[in-house]
Amino acid sequence: MYTHEIESFLEEDLGYNDISCKLVPDHYVEAIIFTKGDCTLAGLDVAISFFDYFGMDYFTNHSNGDRISKNDVIFTLKGSSLSILRVERLVLNFLGHLCGIATNTSRCVDVVRSHSSDTRVACTRKTTPGIRKYEKMAVIAGGGDPHRFNLTDSVMIKDNHVRMMGVEAAIKSAKEKAGFTQKIEVEVESSADALVAAKAGADIIMLDNMEPDDIIKTVDLLKRSSIPEHIMIEISGGINMDNLEEYAKTGVDVISMGSLIHKSQWIDVSLEIVENQEI
Repeated sequence: MYTHEIESFLEEDLGYNDISCKLVPDHYVEAIIFTKGDCTLAGLDVAISFFDYFGMDYFTNHSNGDRISKNDVIFTLKGSSLSILRVERLVLNFLGHLCGIATNTSRCVDVVRSHSSDTRVACTRKTTPGIRKYEKMAVIAGGGDPHRFNLTDSVMIKDNHVRMMGVEAAIKSAKEKAGFTQKIEVEVESSADALVAAKAGADIIMLDNMEPDDIIKTVDLLKRSSIPEHIMIEISGGINMDNLEEYAKTGVDVISMGSLIHKSQWIDVSLEIVENQEI
């Protein structure tokens, strides 16, 4: 995390007249941060950025992606009580939110891997403005794939592009404009359009809002049509924990789920002072 990001978050949270943190004399204290529920860890590097900014000593024997249990200690902190009080809520908010995403992701990955060891579980760009990179890193911690971080990473031709240009024209235009490192992905809603996209040179075909049976039929059609082996098949649209198992059985290359982030629940993470000594 960059210094200007840390200071921006602090400015939002502390304001200009922080009285509550000054109510008690500044002490050298020891504190622990622990989880109140089982979870997959994410955001440890974000927390450490805040600790470093305030000059705190910290210890953890965990890494992002570790699965821990209720009441496990994530961090032990030592430093100024004023600094710890000021950083407390920001660190807990980030850890609670990002661990929630990682935990949701790891559960989905477990479901998919029970049916297909090769299928990737990916998130989407349905993220919180301003903290996308942290949310996507939480998906990675949970064993998922971040997909695109932004529109530059690859060229995605979505349904509105297709409505305005058609599949073939959109792919042709993308090939003319894209750099050689950028893959071209096309979102389709029918087997016919999937075949058109494959023949027009798409690198990734996303089958959007299709039922599992229709996905299986479309994948079979593409295979029988001898599409190039490098083409990846992705599915998306309305996929969540309730129906994930049926989609996992389709055996596609990628299952992308906006719900990895926007349906995740925060993990309850807490900080407690365990020892103090007047400075």
